[in-house]
Amino acid sequence: MIIGVPKEIKDHEYRVSVTPDGVQALRQAGHEVLVEPFAGNGSGYSDEQYRQAGARLALSKEALFKEAALIVKVKEPQLSETKLFRPGQVLFTYLHLASSAELTKALLEANITAIAYETIEARDGTLPMLKPMSEIAGRMSVQVGARYLEVTQGGRGLLLAGVPGVEPAKVVILGAGVVGSSAARIAVGMGAQVTVINLDIEQLRYLDDLYQGRIVTRASTQAAIEESVLMADLLIGAVLVPGAKAPKLVPRALVARMKPGSVIVDVSVDQGGCVETSRPTTHSDPTYVVDGVLHYCVANMPGIVPRTSTQALTNATLPYLLTLSSCGVDAAVRAETGLAKGVNLSRGQVTHRGVADAHGLRFDPLM
Repeated sequence: MIIGVPKEIKDHEYRVSVTPDGVQALRQAGHEVLVEPFAGNGSGYSDEQYRQAGARLALSKEALFKEAALIVKVKEPQLSETKLFRPGQVLFTYLHLASSAELTKALLEANITAIAYETIEARDGTLPMLKPMSEIAGRMSVQVGARYLEVTQGGRGLLLAGVPGVEPAKVVILGAGVVGSSAARIAVGMGAQVTVINLDIEQLRYLDDLYQGRIVTRASTQAAIEESVLMADLLIGAVLVPGAKAPKLVPRALVARMKPGSVIVDVSVDQGGCVETSRPTTHSDPTYVVDGVLHYCVANMPGIVPRTSTQALTNATLPYLLTLSSCGVDAAVRAETGLAKGVNLSRGQVTHRGVADAHGLRFDPLM
């Protein structure tokens, strides 16, 4: 199979979907890999490294899309890229279609099979493709939030850890999955006062045992969310419903009552955000203020630590990529039900219920 690795064009997206080592593994499996020139530069991988790994450099992005049967990306296609697809092609990437009706419509019209990293399930029910980027985004959320709490960035002028005689800042994390747990780890390490809110009591019990009283855990109720949000200096949105829109746990009226200069980092903005006032931003223009509260809602946070992110992503995606390219999509999804859950669109049909429900479209089960 011919596999295409295009250069990412989303704002400040420096990751690349396959490392040279990944290319070498695909070549050893008998596949041809086309790489768009300069695709790996942002992650520190040169065209020459790809050549040495056995890749062929495409003449252009258009030529790559025309020749490759399987397109492997990091982020969802930009609308300008959707016009390059041809019927029957396979797209393998982070999609987050529930948050974008426009992209969903464009890919349906392209008549391709679109497989989303974020909805593929392992046999134990975990999300192996989402986990590494969630770990990175969760850890980044705290360091980003700490920076924006500085008064020169528009924040309250707080040091996350405080100093002797001055209490630390209060960090509230909505969600205790991979993002939330990763955020808690860094927030505790930086010396903040940390509260984690989650529906799953067993996960809260795990975190409570892990941190030995250094965090506060609260069951997710409307009252708990309201009380915690109002005390927060830094609020981190880490809610995930796989493949579907994130629930709006923090309404606009509650944001208006938060401390002036407090900061919201909504990592769940990829799926629409769990704060009503959240909207996607970019690394070029990452923040905005609503009711005196600074919002950071960049939808591709790991894109600015591309070396780490690219290596972690290839580690997760390569086994699935080898299966798809060696067996073909139809046989691969029949053999692995977890991989089948990643198929969001198939030849003009919506095959993921969360995407269909988000946009009021017909749901056609893949199997």
